[in-house]
Amino acid sequence: MKRWKRSPAKSPKRHKRLFIRVQDGLFSIEGLGEWHSYWREPYHLMLTVPWLGFVAIIAVIFLLLNTFFASLYLLGGDCIVNARPGSFEDAFHFSVQTLASIGYGVMSPKTSYAHLVVVCQSIVGLFVIAVLTGLIFSRFTRPTARVLFSKAAVVMPFEGLPTLVFRTANQRRNRILEAEVIVYLSMDQVTQEGHQMRRFYQLKLSRSRTPTFNLPWTLMHTIDSSSPLYGLDRQQMIEAHTQITVSLNGLDETVSQNVHARHIYGMSQIFFDHQLADIIHYTEDGHRYVDFEYFDQVIPLT
Repeated sequence: MKRWKRSPAKSPKRHKRLFIRVQDGLFSIEGLGEWHSYWREPYHLMLTVPWLGFVAIIAVIFLLLNTFFASLYLLGGDCIVNARPGSFEDAFHFSVQTLASIGYGVMSPKTSYAHLVVVCQSIVGLFVIAVLTGLIFSRFTRPTARVLFSKAAVVMPFEGLPTLVFRTANQRRNRILEAEVIVYLSMDQVTQEGHQMRRFYQLKLSRSRTPTFNLPWTLMHTIDSSSPLYGLDRQQMIEAHTQITVSLNGLDETVSQNVHARHIYGMSQIFFDHQLADIIHYTEDGHRYVDFEYFDQVIPLT
């Protein structure tokens, strides 16, 4: 009895090179997260392309499908009632009406061939409408966070110890419940064997969670003997291509969905011996207000 050998599954095509660029102290992977990098993955492309591009792609696909089916109708000769024989325009309009399930009733299939093409086009139309509905629904329902991070972080004395300080705020004017911030430090280091490698550390914050995130939140990491930044000056951090990545997660109270926001600080955005400008002010009647005009401002220490 002859045995059939199972052909090995094809492995996904790999990129030959992945370019990592360093600009203003920030590492970036070429094409990471950009919509045009998904041209081999249609689903991700349609979710990430800007709305104008999304509409343009749908319009082009719609026109090409109807052009294809209009050509099929023309191949059948005079097969459409009330259509001019050999008229591509009439065949195209009939195709649009069939694909979109409009059905004015003015033009209709006249031959068995035309009926067969209509059946095929109706099946294609069902798939097109289903896929398009799913894509639009996915785009509209993707959870997004309007979280603002200060453009700069500072290293300043706090309680007698140098402290890394930056802040964040929720711009949506609603509550993000059980918000949590995790801060990662990445830097180049050389091992005892002389190998250079990129290492990652998690920085401990004085407060990394809050039950409700609806007001500006100042985040602080104390640079003590347990901190991976301990003993490093600015020049050493620059030479090590130091980068700080901030990740915020929480539950959006309005839509009951998890939201995520991320921000990266390079050495060009970290200021030593500076402090963040105060943004909390008092009114004459004893109330408080937040002035976002100074949210990104840093002030040299005197």
